[in-house]
Amino acid sequence: MRILLIASAFNSLTQRVHTELRDRGHQVAVQLALGDEQMRAAVERTDPELILCPMLTKAVPEDIWSRRTVLIVHPGPKGDRGPSSLDWAITEGAERWGVTVLQAVGEMDAGDIWACVEFPVPAGGKSEIYRNEVADAAVEAVLLAVGRFQGGLFTPEPLDYARPDVRGELRPLLRQETRRIDWSADPTATVLRKLRAADSQPGVLDELYGREYFLHGGHPEDELRGREPGAVIATRDGAICRATVDGAVWIPQLRPRRTPGGPATFKRPAATVLADHLRRVREVPAPPASAAGRDTWAEIRYHEKDEVGFLEFAFAGGAMSTEQCRRLLAAYREAVDRPTSVLVLGPARDFFSNGIHLNVIEGASYPALESWENINAMDDLVEAVLTTTDKLTVSALAGNAAAGGLMLAIAADEVWCRESAVLNPHYRLMGLHGSEYWTYTLPRRVGAEQAGRLTAQALPVGAAQAERLGLVDRTAGGSAAEFRRWVAREAARLAGSPELTGRLVEKKRRRAEDEDARPLAGYRAEELRLMHRNFYRDGEPYHGLRRDFVHKVCPVATPEHLTGLLGRPE
Repeated sequence: MRILLIASAFNSLTQRVHTELRDRGHQVAVQLALGDEQMRAAVERTDPELILCPMLTKAVPEDIWSRRTVLIVHPGPKGDRGPSSLDWAITEGAERWGVTVLQAVGEMDAGDIWACVEFPVPAGGKSEIYRNEVADAAVEAVLLAVGRFQGGLFTPEPLDYARPDVRGELRPLLRQETRRIDWSADPTATVLRKLRAADSQPGVLDELYGREYFLHGGHPEDELRGREPGAVIATRDGAICRATVDGAVWIPQLRPRRTPGGPATFKRPAATVLADHLRRVREVPAPPASAAGRDTWAEIRYHEKDEVGFLEFAFAGGAMSTEQCRRLLAAYREAVDRPTSVLVLGPARDFFSNGIHLNVIEGASYPALESWENINAMDDLVEAVLTTTDKLTVSALAGNAAAGGLMLAIAADEVWCRESAVLNPHYRLMGLHGSEYWTYTLPRRVGAEQAGRLTAQALPVGAAQAERLGLVDRTAGGSAAEFRRWVAREAARLAGSPELTGRLVEKKRRRAEDEDARPLAGYRAEELRLMHRNFYRDGEPYHGLRRDFVHKVCPVATPEHLTGLLGRPE
């Protein structure tokens, strides 16, 4: 079918729906919901048989939904309505939630129901759940609804609160007065729910050292305690730890509240934002090996099982600053020195990596210099993976990866990918040539012609397409937890394989041959020559594009590479 996606942003869920539909042979175009006239023009241009709205915060004009079938994806169970669905679910500790696909009508979220898929709600932040459980349920519901529409025989179910399976309700916008933390009374469990319900947006408004900030992210702490609830009692790798009445919580990021007439603000590492106030607050490290067995916040963890080492890293939003890259490199070197034969890289769930940290760069005194240091730190990390010849490395992608973060993944010997992951193997949309040795690793995996196509088209790639192209080696389905168990089993099988020794010999031989043909230093030097131009030469678009991304500037038009109807990918 010809399907038009209308969305408020080409976010992770919209990209996931885009890749899933195209992979099933549908022709798909995208229109950002930037205005009624632009939506009307997109409908006229594409003449879709069906319009889908995976993520929408604005109403579709009546003259569109009254003439064509428009299906809205709502992140709530049957009967749930309102703009803060998942926020309420986490705030109130819901054990089950759902995603409903319903028909657009004049009243928001009140149309006939085409599909609904429920899921258990894990402990975690809103954005993480959105990219995992919500996205999985949404895709299942969308594909079910599309199949029903295509079949032509299905009659959607009117919203009827008298039905026993309609358990949702109309809820208002979850405002800051409800989100606010009472540090003198709220137990840790309540504090965590409030923080996690707002971790990406809008954050929880609070006061620290006489100024208002939005708190982003919340993680438990199993050992540290403080005498004064709300006080900052420790820092760790850019995060702050605050005491509660019965424990403590970690908060990785802060965003200063914008003052009237002042400049726009954005999220940054909490300890960086509060640096002037934390001189007497102690830094409490959590080494990767010790963090693995604790219920505390740690960006990097390491553990072993028999002949397999697992180096897990989880960075907020998938972004990796200069310091985060250096810490991960140090942990990687320690892991390589361990007596294991297979090393698995990647977090247990959510993002693998999205490359350099644009927010940290934007907040730096000299963004060009910080960009340069960040890309070199990424390159150092990727080089370490590429030059490891005494064990097999496996990148396990439980979630999405993009730009330099994906190039970090494909530096490993094998890349295993969860079927729900979305990959973006390009840098163009940020005005960058890219580094991380991609000019060596990407053509080696998919061929020079396909590498050029992927980086130029700048389209998301689903896991199935990635496997067909050779971008990843293996895919597996299931939840994030099921994928992780599969990774552990397969890594153990790889470590015990009689072919392992031969593979390591072949790996060392091939690395030596490649180095003789063209040293890694040559790839890096050429990539960085072009990146230096991106960072320092006048007229380059990178700094403006980065600024717009960090400050969430709304685009004036849908990017051209998304507007045309695209069929099944290669």
